[in-house]
Amino acid sequence: MDLQLTGHRALVTGAHRGTGEVIARRLAEEGAAVLVHGFERADAERVAATIPGARAVAGDLMDDAGADAVWAEATAEGPVTILVNNYGRAARGTLDAPTADWLRMYEENVLSAARLVRHALPAMRTAGWGRIVNLGTVGSTRPNAENPHYYAAKGALATLTVSLAKAAAGSGVTVNLVSPGLVRTEEVEAWLRAQAAERGWGDRWEEIEHAAVAERFPNPVGRLARREEIADVVCFLASPRAGFVHGQNLRVDGGAVDVVG
Repeated sequence: MDLQLTGHRALVTGAHRGTGEVIARRLAEEGAAVLVHGFERADAERVAATIPGARAVAGDLMDDAGADAVWAEATAEGPVTILVNNYGRAARGTLDAPTADWLRMYEENVLSAARLVRHALPAMRTAGWGRIVNLGTVGSTRPNAENPHYYAAKGALATLTVSLAKAAAGSGVTVNLVSPGLVRTEEVEAWLRAQAAERGWGDRWEEIEHAAVAERFPNPVGRLARREEIADVVCFLASPRAGFVHGQNLRVDGGAVDVVG
């Protein structure tokens, strides 16, 4: 299927690593001109150099001035028609986490996206076309007892997505949320290998993944998500092909969240 992304310019936040890097690479493969964002320019440039036609942009999304600078750099050579708010961060914690930790999670996972949307949505609305894709987690639908500050923040991102979808009504702009389950990233794999050593899950990844799914993330598919699977869903939502998908929370979780709707 041709996703018709040639001629579009896509800004992917946090694309200097992890799932964001794979999303940026997939968008470029589909024909989009990709802007690889990182907090440090060297990190963004390192990844952009490996993606044909990509360009690096850098800046801190934790304050208004930094986000303004990122948007200005991203649009210096043309409009951004696709915004992928991939950047976000999880943190370990309990209900007893300091208030500063709760505020930090909101900054990392909600305001980092909202600051760029303030620029993107008006510009896209004026142009009559645009795509905003936010990256969430199935934890906003099915939160755990641990890390409540993270899940609360991602829950706010989910409701923000619906508000933005309503604000974009009739404009040609769509706004959606992609909510992965547990994804096999370098960090997750390192964490699970450490868990395996403590719990006797074995040494081979196949053994570790099987045990981790059983104990940490039960799902009918029986494994963790791959970054490429997240990226493919994002690419579809970012494309003209997905023009009637709007205000949705698409869970890429192997069927872990067993609810209808």
